[in-house]
Amino acid sequence: MIAKDIKRGAIVVYGDAPCMIEGINVQSPSARGAATLYKFRARNLVTKQKVDLVLKGTDSLNEADFQRREVKFLYSDAEKHYFMDNQNYEQYPIDRTDIEDEMKYVTDSLEGVRVLIYNDECVGIEIPTAVDLKVTQCDPAARGNSATSRAKPATLETGLIVQVPEYLESGETIRVDTRSGEFLGRA
Repeated sequence: MIAKDIKRGAIVVYGDAPCMIEGINVQSPSARGAATLYKFRARNLVTKQKVDLVLKGTDSLNEADFQRREVKFLYSDAEKHYFMDNQNYEQYPIDRTDIEDEMKYVTDSLEGVRVLIYNDECVGIEIPTAVDLKVTQCDPAARGNSATSRAKPATLETGLIVQVPEYLESGETIRVDTRSGEFLGRA
């Protein structure tokens, strides 16, 4: 896969391990004849360490050979989260610390969750880019404040706190971007 074609969320092989691309920064050359640099922030899916990659536009990396399996969240205990394969009902335990960022968006009824299987080992999960979550607690809107667009913090059913418009109330369902944690709109 050529560097200029690598997108956020792609999984490539770097250092003999699969790495998920989490961020991309493109530096265009200021001089003629200079190469565009692509700076990637990736996470090694086996060791969970952050990796920084710098490639020219024509450099390439191999795509990782792994499987994505549709799963459903089952339950959590003190050390692990458990997911069940929708096809063969196999269970995949994953350490809490490995997926704590993703679990802020996962509910029992969330569809589209996938586990990433590399060398017959579950190395992480992949969640949809937008999820619908219920607001469990937020302050009531103050009368007369509708002239300006202000935001207030709202606690969602998973414990995540996001900034929402002042007109939203507890009990409403909203859509949240899982990449940035931002409010997208009512669901």
